[in-house]
Amino acid sequence: MKTVAKFEIKYLQYLDQDGKLVAKKLPKFAENTKELVEMYKKMVFVRVFDTKAIALQRTGQLGTYASCLGHEAVHVGVGLSMIPEDVFCPMYREYGAQFERGVHPHEVLMFWGGDERGNNFSGPKHDFPWAVPIATQNHHATGAAFALKYQGKKAASVSVIGDGGTSQGDFYESLNCAGAWDLPSVFVVANNKWAISVPLEIQTRCETLAQKGIAGGMESLQVDGNDIIAMRDAMETALKKARSGKGPTLIEAMTYRLSDHTTADDARRYRSEDEVEENWAKEPLVRLRKYLESKKAWDDKKEDAWKAECAKRVDEEVKKYKAAGKPPVTDMFDHMFANMPEDLLAQRAEAEEEARDHG
Repeated sequence: MKTVAKFEIKYLQYLDQDGKLVAKKLPKFAENTKELVEMYKKMVFVRVFDTKAIALQRTGQLGTYASCLGHEAVHVGVGLSMIPEDVFCPMYREYGAQFERGVHPHEVLMFWGGDERGNNFSGPKHDFPWAVPIATQNHHATGAAFALKYQGKKAASVSVIGDGGTSQGDFYESLNCAGAWDLPSVFVVANNKWAISVPLEIQTRCETLAQKGIAGGMESLQVDGNDIIAMRDAMETALKKARSGKGPTLIEAMTYRLSDHTTADDARRYRSEDEVEENWAKEPLVRLRKYLESKKAWDDKKEDAWKAECAKRVDEEVKKYKAAGKPPVTDMFDHMFANMPEDLLAQRAEAEEEARDHG
């Protein structure tokens, strides 16, 4: 029997878990230490925000919340690589990317507080709202990429999905269309090893999730998702390719979910403490901080000052969230259809009457 095709998945990494260079040469943006300091500061801000959001939920001031603890390099790396004209189709925990797109933290809090006005965020209006249904955002990204290509725009779509979502039919269908139509799209798989309580080894027999992109006919690679230099470099390369009409890319970002899936979950029931402790040693902030310290570009004094500034900024955003007040009851109807179906119009009128009569 002859072999008709062979494939391989390459792995991109610049910094190991100890903050040491493992590549011979850095990408150009990473040769500038000041730029790396800014990237580190952005990740710290996301973590301070995330910690505050969880505290708000635990004290009854926020609804169920999806933490991004441990994913900071993936999300900030994605955001830094995009241009305003690109279209972002997030899952539900990519706050670091959205902050780079202009979304305000208090808008994220409004969404998780059950206020649809949070989805009318300050980022690019062509970006998509949070997609809690698994893998639907991949369809959105493929459709957006088709529109960008049809309109002749030099822009691309970016979607993010977890490892569990790659088992959904929507994910495969999106890859197939994007590959067959040679669309300007980048599919990011944030492989955090757990689909809620289901470990990756039960989820799939694939050696990598990147290889699923090969079935869609697109370039696919695996990246150390805790290394923000590798993440940004891979994204910038893939987006440049997409915008120049050279087709889609799938990037599997290897990371780990250090938190519960959401605040409605308790990961201690299905994960060992040893596993979590092992992955805390690989987390993205520590390794970049170690690298910056080796370059005399960061120290404890700068760390404390920046965290204090982050806490102050987050507190200001929390005040805006709390000051927003209750949304009108009609909001649950008003953000889906340009022309609302008659049955929903009737329900909207009934809800409005109830609110008027009973508050």
